[in-house]
Amino acid sequence: MSGLTVEKTLGLAQLQDRGRFGVRHLGVTQGGALDWIAASWANQLLGNSPDCALIELPFGGVTLRCQQHTTLALTGADLQATLDTQPLPAWQSFRVAPGQTLTLGPPRSGMRGYLAAPGGFDAPRVLNSRSEVRREQLGGLHGDGSPLGPGDLLAFGSAKPAPAAVPQQHIPDYLAAVCLELILGAQIALFSGQSLFALFNQPWQVDQRTDRMGLRLLGPALRYQGPPIISEGIPLGTVQVPADGQPIILLNDRQTIGGYPRLGALSPASVARLAQCAPGQQLMLKPTTLAKARTQQLALQSAICTTLLVQSAY
Repeated sequence: MSGLTVEKTLGLAQLQDRGRFGVRHLGVTQGGALDWIAASWANQLLGNSPDCALIELPFGGVTLRCQQHTTLALTGADLQATLDTQPLPAWQSFRVAPGQTLTLGPPRSGMRGYLAAPGGFDAPRVLNSRSEVRREQLGGLHGDGSPLGPGDLLAFGSAKPAPAAVPQQHIPDYLAAVCLELILGAQIALFSGQSLFALFNQPWQVDQRTDRMGLRLLGPALRYQGPPIISEGIPLGTVQVPADGQPIILLNDRQTIGGYPRLGALSPASVARLAQCAPGQQLMLKPTTLAKARTQQLALQSAICTTLLVQSAY
C-alpha cells in the first residue's frame, strides 16, 4: 500500500484541480480549487503540472497517515499543520516517511489549505476533470462527488522532489484587511445611486450561509430599479442581488444560469482572496476594469510559473 490514508476528516476535504470546462451548455458547473493561487503554488512547489489534483481543506480537521517516502506541499490557510506532532510551516514542501502522521487543525488565518503530492492525486477523470462537485455527483476520489472519508487511500507518483518554499513576498497575508475588486456589469446602472454609494463605501460581512456554490454578504440592502431579468449565463465571481438586497457572490460550484440582477463579477485574484475569508469577516469592494483584472491575473500566473523557489530544510 502506498500514498496517504485518511484517518480523520470533518467531511469537507475534497479533491480539486483547475476545474471542469466546456460543459456548461450541458448544465454542468465548473468546480475546481476556490483559491486557485494557493493551489497553483502547491503544485508548483513539487514541479507538478498546474492541472494536477490536490486536496482542498476547508477548516482543516484532517489527519492523514503516510504510506511511502515522498515530498508533499502545503499552501493556503495556516492549519496549524504538524508531522508527528512537530510543527510544519505552510507555503513549503516537506519530506515524509511511511508511518508518519500529518495533522491539519483549525485555521489560524485563512480558511482553506491545499495539500499537493508528486504528480497529483490519482482519481478518475469525469468530463476531463477530477474536481469534486457534490451537488452533481461528479469527480473526486471515487468519481461520484463524494468527499474524502476515513479509510480512503490517496495514491500518487513516486517522485521525491527536493523540499522548497515560496518566497515570502509571494505569500498572502490572510490577516490583512480585505478589499475585493469588482468588474462592473451591464446591469449596475439599474441600481439606485444610494445603493451604489453603499456598495463601495461601506463594509460588508461574510455571512454564515456560505459554501462552494456561493457566499452571501451582509450589509445595507441594495435596491434594483430595472425590469425583470431573463436568466443568463453566470461567470465565476458574479455578484448577484436577490430580492432581499443582500449580495451573493457565486463561486466555482455555482449554477450555470441565473435571473437575479448582477452588479458585475470579482476579478480572478479577488475570487481567490475571498476563498480565504471566514464567516464574520469584514471586507470592502472597489471597482476595477476588465483590462486591469486580466493584466493582474496574467502577472500572477507568470509569477507562479517563473519565480525561483527558496530551498527548504523540511
